[in-house]
Amino acid sequence: MYYETYGKGRPLLLIHGNGGSIASMAGQIPYFSKSYRVIAADSRAQGKSQDPSDSLSYSMMADDLNALLDSLHQDSCDVIGWSDGGIDGLLLALRHPGKVRKLAETGANLTPDSAALEPSAYLDILNKVHQDLAQPRTPDVKNDLKLQVLMLEHPHITPADLGRIRCPTLVIGGDHDLIRPEHTVLIFRGIPHAYLWILPNSGHGTLVEHRDLFNVTVSQFLRNNLEQQ
Repeated sequence: MYYETYGKGRPLLLIHGNGGSIASMAGQIPYFSKSYRVIAADSRAQGKSQDPSDSLSYSMMADDLNALLDSLHQDSCDVIGWSDGGIDGLLLALRHPGKVRKLAETGANLTPDSAALEPSAYLDILNKVHQDLAQPRTPDVKNDLKLQVLMLEHPHITPADLGRIRCPTLVIGGDHDLIRPEHTVLIFRGIPHAYLWILPNSGHGTLVEHRDLFNVTVSQFLRNNLEQQ
């Protein structure tokens, strides 16, 4: 698993979205590395983290991140996850609850269907799967197909599962996100110690489209208890 670290201080894990890499978090690394030891990793089968196997799940990626933190001797950390990285963050908090001190996730979904995703986004994934299936099965096509099928078939997180998350969680979405705003609200309502932030005039890339506001707001959440503000 390929990773990079930046800065010093309390550990902060950055998790990118589907098909991305550490470079996807370029707008966050310089800002947060001023105050944190930023740990940025390429998720399994993405970026420089190769994975020749046929199967892929978010649970596998969450366990990868847990193993990475163990290898770095980090008992716990704060987490920022975007899209698939938000799903990984939720699962890391569920499967390895002691590892996540605070979680800020943007653009995550609980189920792989049009109840969670805007229909156009779901159809885009389905079309990409069909395009990959129609091409010669080169390693790159095989890898892309695995990533597309991941989004088509996973995750399967229930509201009851969310009730087991104990870390303070900032649930973020755009008002024009690929994830339905009502689904983002569902996630917020399911987590006992959660806060909700829907950014106006924002799509799926909240941390890119509104980088400065995102960084400042998430930093404030990670540093303080919102109840005391």
